[in-house]
Amino acid sequence: MKKFAIILGLFLGSTGVALAQQGDPEAGKGKSQVCAACHGPQGVSPTDMYPHLAGQHEKYLYKQLMDFKTSAETGGEEGRNNAIMMGQVANLSKQDMADLAAFYASLDEPKGETAEDLIAKGEDFYRRGNPETNVPACAACHGPSGAGMGLAAFPDISGQYPAYTESQLKMFRSGERANDPNGMMRGVAEKMTDEEIELLSKYLHGLY
Repeated sequence: MKKFAIILGLFLGSTGVALAQQGDPEAGKGKSQVCAACHGPQGVSPTDMYPHLAGQHEKYLYKQLMDFKTSAETGGEEGRNNAIMMGQVANLSKQDMADLAAFYASLDEPKGETAEDLIAKGEDFYRRGNPETNVPACAACHGPSGAGMGLAAFPDISGQYPAYTESQLKMFRSGERANDPNGMMRGVAEKMTDEEIELLSKYLHGLY
Protein backbone atom coordinates (compact mmCIF):
# COMPACT_ATOMS: atom_id res chain seq x y z
CA MET A 1 0.00 0.00 0.00
CA LYS A 2 1.23 3.48 -0.81
CA LYS A 3 0.51 6.21 1.69
CA PHE A 4 -0.30 9.76 0.78
CA ALA A 5 -1.25 12.90 2.66
CA ILE A 6 -4.96 13.72 2.25
CA ILE A 7 -7.56 16.31 2.85
CA LEU A 8 -11.33 16.52 2.72
CA GLY A 9 -14.90 17.21 3.65
CA LEU A 10 -18.42 16.83 2.52
CA PHE A 11 -18.08 16.44 -1.28
CA LEU A 12 -18.34 17.91 -4.75
CA GLY A 13 -20.06 20.97 -6.23
CA SER A 14 -19.42 24.68 -6.67
CA THR A 15 -21.33 27.67 -5.34
CA GLY A 16 -22.47 31.21 -5.83
CA VAL A 17 -23.15 31.53 -2.08
CA ALA A 18 -20.84 33.96 -0.31
CA LEU A 19 -20.01 33.80 3.39
CA ALA A 20 -22.53 35.86 5.31
CA GLN A 21 -19.78 37.19 7.52
CA GLN A 22 -16.32 36.29 8.68
CA GLY A 23 -16.22 33.02 10.56
CA ASP A 24 -14.42 32.68 13.90
CA PRO A 25 -12.58 29.34 14.26
CA GLU A 26 -12.50 29.57 18.05
CA ALA A 27 -16.22 30.20 18.22
CA GLY A 28 -16.73 27.37 15.75
CA LYS A 29 -14.74 25.00 17.93
CA GLY A 30 -17.13 25.54 20.81
CA LYS A 31 -20.14 25.08 18.55
CA SER A 32 -18.73 21.91 16.98
CA GLN A 33 -19.18 19.67 20.03
CA VAL A 34 -22.50 18.37 18.78
CA CYS A 35 -20.88 17.57 15.40
CA ALA A 36 -18.11 15.45 16.92
CA ALA A 37 -20.16 12.26 17.27
CA CYS A 38 -20.29 11.83 13.48
CA HIS A 39 -17.34 13.93 12.27
CA GLY A 40 -14.87 13.52 15.12
CA PRO A 41 -13.56 16.23 17.49
CA GLN A 42 -10.92 17.24 14.93
CA GLY A 43 -13.07 16.83 11.83
CA VAL A 44 -11.90 13.27 11.11
CA SER A 45 -14.92 11.00 11.03
CA PRO A 46 -14.66 7.73 12.99
CA THR A 47 -16.82 5.95 10.41
CA ASP A 48 -17.04 5.91 6.62
CA MET A 49 -20.76 6.69 6.81
CA TYR A 50 -19.88 10.34 7.37
CA PRO A 51 -17.34 12.65 5.70
CA HIS A 52 -14.13 14.05 7.08
CA LEU A 53 -14.45 17.82 7.43
CA ALA A 54 -10.91 18.74 8.47
CA GLY A 55 -9.09 20.94 5.96
CA GLN A 56 -12.06 21.43 3.64
CA HIS A 57 -12.52 24.86 2.05
CA GLU A 58 -14.40 27.28 4.27
CA LYS A 59 -16.67 28.58 1.52
CA TYR A 60 -17.64 25.07 0.47
CA LEU A 61 -18.45 24.00 4.02
CA TYR A 62 -20.59 27.09 4.52
CA LYS A 63 -22.50 26.37 1.31
CA GLN A 64 -23.25 22.81 2.35
CA LEU A 65 -24.57 23.94 5.73
CA MET A 66 -26.71 26.57 4.03
CA ASP A 67 -28.02 23.96 1.60
CA PHE A 68 -28.94 21.62 4.45
CA LYS A 69 -30.78 24.48 6.14
CA THR A 70 -32.61 25.36 2.93
CA SER A 71 -33.69 21.74 2.65
CA ALA A 72 -34.93 21.80 6.25
CA GLU A 73 -36.96 24.93 5.52
CA THR A 74 -38.47 23.59 2.29
CA GLY A 75 -39.21 20.05 3.39
CA GLY A 76 -36.44 18.68 1.20
CA GLU A 77 -37.70 20.35 -1.98
CA GLU A 78 -34.61 22.53 -2.33
CA GLY A 79 -31.03 22.47 -1.08
CA ARG A 80 -29.33 19.30 0.08
CA ASN A 81 -31.71 16.73 1.50
CA ASN A 82 -30.26 14.74 4.40
CA ALA A 83 -32.45 13.90 7.38
CA ILE A 84 -29.64 13.95 9.95
CA MET A 85 -28.05 17.19 8.78
CA MET A 86 -31.36 18.95 8.25
CA GLY A 87 -32.09 18.39 11.93
CA GLN A 88 -28.64 19.55 12.99
CA VAL A 89 -28.71 22.87 11.12
CA ALA A 90 -32.33 23.79 11.70
CA ASN A 91 -31.51 26.18 14.55
CA LEU A 92 -28.14 27.43 13.31
CA SER A 93 -27.72 31.08 12.35
CA LYS A 94 -25.59 32.21 9.41
CA GLN A 95 -22.92 33.25 11.91
CA ASP A 96 -23.00 29.79 13.51
CA MET A 97 -22.48 28.20 10.11
CA ALA A 98 -19.68 30.62 9.21
CA ASP A 99 -17.94 29.86 12.52
CA LEU A 100 -18.23 26.10 12.02
CA ALA A 101 -16.91 26.37 8.47
CA ALA A 102 -13.94 28.44 9.67
CA PHE A 103 -13.16 25.95 12.44
CA TYR A 104 -13.14 22.86 10.25
CA ALA A 105 -11.21 24.64 7.50
CA SER A 106 -8.49 25.47 10.05
CA LEU A 107 -7.84 21.84 11.04
CA ASP A 108 -5.09 19.56 9.79
CA GLU A 109 -6.08 16.99 7.18
CA PRO A 110 -6.04 13.27 7.98
CA LYS A 111 -3.94 10.74 6.07
CA GLY A 112 -5.07 7.99 3.74
CA GLU A 113 -3.70 5.51 1.25
CA THR A 114 -4.36 4.00 -2.15
CA ALA A 115 -3.49 0.43 -3.11
CA GLU A 116 -0.45 0.31 -5.39
CA ASP A 117 -2.28 -1.64 -8.07
CA LEU A 118 -4.94 1.09 -8.42
CA ILE A 119 -2.72 4.15 -8.62
CA ALA A 120 -1.86 4.15 -12.34
CA LYS A 121 -5.37 3.38 -13.55
CA GLY A 122 -6.97 5.73 -11.03
CA GLU A 123 -4.62 8.56 -11.91
CA ASP A 124 -5.31 8.14 -15.62
CA PHE A 125 -9.07 8.35 -15.07
CA TYR A 126 -8.74 11.30 -12.70
CA ARG A 127 -6.56 13.27 -15.11
CA ARG A 128 -8.18 12.30 -18.45
CA GLY A 129 -11.67 11.13 -17.62
CA ASN A 130 -13.13 8.79 -20.22
CA PRO A 131 -13.06 10.40 -23.69
CA GLU A 132 -15.12 7.56 -25.16
CA THR A 133 -18.10 8.31 -22.94
CA ASN A 134 -17.46 12.04 -22.51
CA VAL A 135 -16.61 11.84 -18.81
CA PRO A 136 -14.46 14.94 -18.23
CA ALA A 137 -11.24 14.96 -16.26
CA CYS A 138 -11.83 15.47 -12.53
CA ALA A 139 -8.56 17.39 -12.38
CA ALA A 140 -10.02 20.15 -14.55
CA CYS A 141 -12.08 21.47 -11.63
CA HIS A 142 -10.45 19.84 -8.62
CA GLY A 143 -6.80 20.27 -9.59
CA PRO A 144 -3.96 17.77 -9.98
CA SER A 145 -3.90 16.95 -6.27
CA GLY A 146 -7.66 16.99 -5.70
CA ALA A 147 -7.39 20.13 -3.58
CA GLY A 148 -10.14 21.98 -5.43
CA MET A 149 -10.41 25.76 -5.57
CA GLY A 150 -11.40 27.56 -2.41
CA LEU A 151 -12.48 30.84 -3.99
CA ALA A 152 -14.73 29.05 -6.47
CA ALA A 153 -15.92 26.65 -3.74
CA PHE A 154 -14.83 23.63 -5.72
CA PRO A 155 -14.20 21.23 -2.82
CA ASP A 156 -11.09 19.37 -1.90
CA ILE A 157 -12.05 15.82 -2.84
CA SER A 158 -8.87 14.03 -1.83
CA GLY A 159 -8.61 11.86 1.26
CA GLN A 160 -12.27 11.07 1.79
CA TYR A 161 -13.38 7.60 2.76
CA PRO A 162 -13.96 5.62 -0.45
CA ALA A 163 -17.39 4.49 0.73
CA TYR A 164 -18.51 8.07 1.30
CA THR A 165 -17.15 9.34 -2.00
CA GLU A 166 -18.81 6.45 -3.82
CA SER A 167 -22.15 7.14 -2.15
CA GLN A 168 -22.09 10.82 -3.12
CA LEU A 169 -21.20 10.13 -6.75
CA LYS A 170 -24.04 7.62 -7.00
CA MET A 171 -26.42 10.13 -5.42
CA PHE A 172 -25.40 12.74 -7.98
CA ARG A 173 -25.85 10.15 -10.72
CA SER A 174 -29.37 9.27 -9.60
CA GLY A 175 -30.32 12.88 -8.92
CA GLU A 176 -30.92 12.15 -5.24
CA ARG A 177 -28.30 14.79 -4.49
CA ALA A 178 -28.98 17.91 -6.51
CA ASN A 179 -27.26 20.85 -4.82
CA ASP A 180 -24.58 21.16 -7.48
CA PRO A 181 -24.99 24.48 -9.34
CA ASN A 182 -26.03 24.06 -12.95
CA GLY A 183 -26.11 20.29 -12.49
CA MET A 184 -22.34 20.11 -12.93
CA MET A 185 -21.72 16.98 -10.88
CA ARG A 186 -24.94 15.30 -11.99
CA GLY A 187 -23.82 15.77 -15.58
CA VAL A 188 -20.50 14.13 -14.85
CA ALA A 189 -21.71 11.31 -12.63
CA GLU A 190 -24.52 10.21 -14.95
CA LYS A 191 -21.88 9.18 -17.49
CA MET A 192 -19.84 7.15 -15.01
CA THR A 193 -20.11 3.40 -14.55
CA ASP A 194 -20.14 1.67 -11.17
CA GLU A 195 -16.60 0.47 -11.87
CA GLU A 196 -15.36 3.98 -12.62
CA ILE A 197 -16.99 5.36 -9.49
CA GLU A 198 -15.40 2.65 -7.36
CA LEU A 199 -11.97 3.17 -8.93
CA LEU A 200 -12.10 6.94 -8.53
CA SER A 201 -13.31 6.71 -4.93
CA LYS A 202 -10.45 4.43 -3.94
CA TYR A 203 -7.88 6.52 -5.82
CA LEU A 204 -8.97 9.77 -4.17
CA HIS A 205 -8.51 8.31 -0.70
CA GLY A 206 -4.73 8.45 -1.14
CA LEU A 207 -4.38 11.46 -3.41
CA TYR A 208 -2.52 14.53 -2.16
